[in-house]
Amino acid sequence: MADKPFIARGAFIQLMPAYGLFQPNVVVFQYNPSKITRNLTPWNPFETSASKNGVAAPDVSPYPAEEKISFELFLNADDPAQASNPVNSLTGVVTRIAALRKLTKPSAGVGSDLLQSAKQFAGAKNDVAERPTVPITFLSFGASFLLPVKLTSLAIEETLFNPVLFPTHAKATVALQVLTPNLFRCKEDKVSALAVKAYQINEMKEDTFAIANLANGVFDVIGLF
Repeated sequence: MADKPFIARGAFIQLMPAYGLFQPNVVVFQYNPSKITRNLTPWNPFETSASKNGVAAPDVSPYPAEEKISFELFLNADDPAQASNPVNSLTGVVTRIAALRKLTKPSAGVGSDLLQSAKQFAGAKNDVAERPTVPITFLSFGASFLLPVKLTSLAIEETLFNPVLFPTHAKATVALQVLTPNLFRCKEDKVSALAVKAYQINEMKEDTFAIANLANGVFDVIGLF
């Protein structure tokens, strides 16, 4: 029998506040994607103001390039890694869809959100003015790729359903904005510090690959002559 192809897995990891600690909201998915799109938009010194006053020198770049990532991910209740999970046998992928949707919403933690929803359903009013915030999300493609991101778009297509009409397969199209360290200048909490470190580690990895590419450059130049 031929060996089955290895299907690597990615994940979204959101660290949500919970009683002074952090509760992980984790959505694992198959990836081995056919396409991942990564768009980089460098800071443009010629757009400093509408009137072009105070335009910086063309080589100035005070902020990292804005990076956007988009791809399709797949959820499958029949995945061997998930099939042994008794929750999946009943609910299919609906729990993971709910967790994926949670990544886009302001949250004070899953338990606190449920309690607040119950209070609102019962007609209770919140007399405390609060500023809703969405917990930071990390995108992981295995151990070698971890970046802090914010979901800017999410489209979910549910296909195939079990006897109680919970979806067993789903495709989600996601668009993400990479969170750069300058966005955390006024934040001193542990998750923000972790987000900055994750970004910096990813930059170190890319710098290492760029150094490795110097050897390619030598051979490419030789090939020109």
